[in-house]
Order: sequence, then C-alpha cells, then structure tokens
Amino acid sequence: MSFQHSEALELAFNQLSSLLIDGLKGDENLSIELESEQSHFIRFNAAKVRQSGMVADGTIKLRLIHNQRTAFAAFPFTGNLAVDSAAGLENLNYLRQEVTQLPEDPYIVLPENKGSSREIYTGNLLAPDQAISAILPAAQNVDFTGIYAAGVVIRANANSAGQQHWFATDSFFLDYSMITPSEKAVKGTFAGKSWDQEQYQTQIEVSRTQLKALDVPAKAILPGRYRTYFAPAATAALVDMFSWGAVSESSLRQGGSALAKLRQGKKLSSHLHLQENFSRGTVPRFNELGETAPEVLPLIEKGELVNTLVNSRTAKEYNIVANGANSSESLRAPEVGTGSLKSEDILQTIGTGLYLSNLHYLNWSDRTGGRITGMTRYACFWVENGEIVAPIENLRFDESLYACFGDNLEALTNFPEFVPETSTYGSRQLGGSLVPGMLVRDFTFTL
Repeated sequence: MSFQHSEALELAFNQLSSLLIDGLKGDENLSIELESEQSHFIRFNAAKVRQSGMVADGTIKLRLIHNQRTAFAAFPFTGNLAVDSAAGLENLNYLRQEVTQLPEDPYIVLPENKGSSREIYTGNLLAPDQAISAILPAAQNVDFTGIYAAGVVIRANANSAGQQHWFATDSFFLDYSMITPSEKAVKGTFAGKSWDQEQYQTQIEVSRTQLKALDVPAKAILPGRYRTYFAPAATAALVDMFSWGAVSESSLRQGGSALAKLRQGKKLSSHLHLQENFSRGTVPRFNELGETAPEVLPLIEKGELVNTLVNSRTAKEYNIVANGANSSESLRAPEVGTGSLKSEDILQTIGTGLYLSNLHYLNWSDRTGGRITGMTRYACFWVENGEIVAPIENLRFDESLYACFGDNLEALTNFPEFVPETSTYGSRQLGGSLVPGMLVRDFTFTL
C-alpha cells in the first residue's frame, strides 16, 4: 500500500466517522475504531517459497454508549464511502436496538476530546517482487522455514466528542527457523521499518553458526539451579508475563497481580528498569477509546514499582488518574534498560551454566506468589568454562519473578534487541519488546 492510498483511506475513515457521528440522536455517544493493513506475506519451507500473496483488510468497530449502557459491533472497512456508510448506518441502528437490552454499567466511560493526533512512519520495505531474491539466497543449503510479512498497518480512532487519531506505519518481520537433520532448530526474527540486507545476512550467518553447534548429541541436564543466560528473545518471553496482570492497577487492587509484593515494600534488582516507550513509533499511543498514553511511562525504576498501567475504567472505579492504558492494562511498548555485559563476555561470564535462546509455554504456577513455569526452546546450550559444550535436552523451569528479576539478576547486556510481535491471528499485530539479554544465578529447573 502506498502512503497515497493510506491518505485516501484516512479521508474515507474521516468521512465515515463524520457521517455516523452527525447521525447520533439525543445523548448517544459513539467511539469508532479502525484496524487496517495491506501486507505482503510469504511462507517458506525447506528454503523454498510455499505461499505468497497480498492481504488488504480493514475492520471498523463501533462502540455505542447510551443511558449508562454500551454495545459493540464490527464490520469490514473497504474505503468506499458508499459501501462503508451503508454498513455503518446498518450497524449503528442494530446497536440502538441492542443497547437498550443491556444492563447498566456503573463504571462506564464516556468519550472525551483530549486532543487529536496524526502519526505516519514511512520505512524502506522490500518491494514484493524483490523480497524472495533478498531473503532466500542467504538461506540456501539449510532447512529454512518461516513467514515474512511486510506493509502498512493502520490504527485510527474517532469519537463523538470530536477527538481523532490516525496512526500508520511501514513495518516488516521475518520469523524463521533453521532445522538440523536431527530435527533441532534455531529460531530467529528480523524486523523493523526498513530492510537492511547486510544486517539480515549477518543475522543469518549467526543462526547458521548456532545450527552447527546444535548438530551434536544433546546433553541431559539434571533438575537443579544453574547460572543461566537469557538471550533477548528469552528475556522478552519473561517480560511478557508482566502483561498478564502484573503491572495492571486493576489486578493489583483486586489481588490478582504477580507483583503485589512490590506494593508492600519489596523491591526487585536495582539493575531492573522497565518502561512503556512509545517514542519508537512501533505502536500508537492511543488505546481502544482513543485515550493517549504518555510518550514514556516508567513502571519499574531501580527495582521499585513507580507506576502501574491504569485505564479509564479502573480510574473511575477507584477514583484515580488514568494513564491511557488499554482495556487489559497490558504492556504495549515495553522497554527494559540495558546493563554493562558485553556480547563478547557473555560465555565467559556464564562460566558454567546454561545459555537459553528462546522459551515457550510460559504460564503462572503461582500467580499471586509471582512464580512462572515454562520450557526451554530451540537453540539452548550447556556452557562449561566459558565455552559452549553441547545443546541441551528440553528443560522445564519453575521460578519466582522476585528471584530472577530480584536478587538473582546478576547482569544485563549493554545492547538491547527488538523482539517483534509476530502474531497474524485475525490481523497483523504491531509492536514488540526492546530488551537486553540477562544473566541470572541459581535459576530453578524442575524437570
């Protein structure tokens, strides 16, 4: 999608919004959301193209608020005003019938106008007819599988109080695995707004080096506690657990937060700094209601909880101030501060222990106690005397956030990596985590 086409969609969205808002009756309130994308997708298997195509999609979500009640509806957005207007008016009339049937909501939030915004981020993406020739040559002679997606993603919001937001960004990601004949795999992601061929080829070479290290017999590790290095992708998986209610004000108030002890004076490691940082432009600052978050919001500073994520509904329920959090009060633009551990010193600093590239199947084993469980995944190695000895058989861990992000957090790398959100379920998602690698002592593996 060219940005000229994006501008045409913006005009169509604004015209549709005006038409629907101008047609409201009495004390009706309306919030209108748009999710849209035009993406080029390629699926790879065995270093060959298995599927390639373009997806142009858009969805309008209407939220009608009337008489302390809210009703929702969604319909496809085409960019054709006549088609979209007919669908919008039909759905608005449907919501008028539905909303009277619903119970009153004591914490209902009415649309407000706190200022409009328009953010457009242009990148340098591969042209669709150049993507295959840019990606596959570096991946020859190896079992390479994965998915590439690139294009413009749009988010927009307008409401009956007069507020309007428009966010459009170029972005791409390549989510790939390389697989040995013995069916061990290295996983990697390459993402951004502008394709850098040299950087991509360098990353593929690093993955090839890891793949060679994997193609030897795996070492069985006994359950126990080991000094463990988490590469940035593994760190991102741990930080993602913070979105499961850990830094949610509502969850803290209702006793469901894994970090509730931080409210009682407990501290994490002074190395740990966590913030929401929207200045990178990977996701819009506005939420589903068009409420805007601060450009940067510190959450944990030197191990202390200094802010939480507060949406307007929580703010109304507890008579506090909202900070633009989304409906689930989850992280949208997480960033963990770096430390001083250099890349070339990682193995020597591990000494003897584990190097984990990826994790999966993370879940709470004791949510209120802050304990998580999960599995090692892909390129994970046993390290002795500062050298990789062998890949490991998969391990299950069960550990406390208060330990691995607390006293046992020894070091963070001096470089962060952007770990993109690669979900395409329903639509291509935006954003990701900017995190360093982390070294933790006495990390607990149970199986």
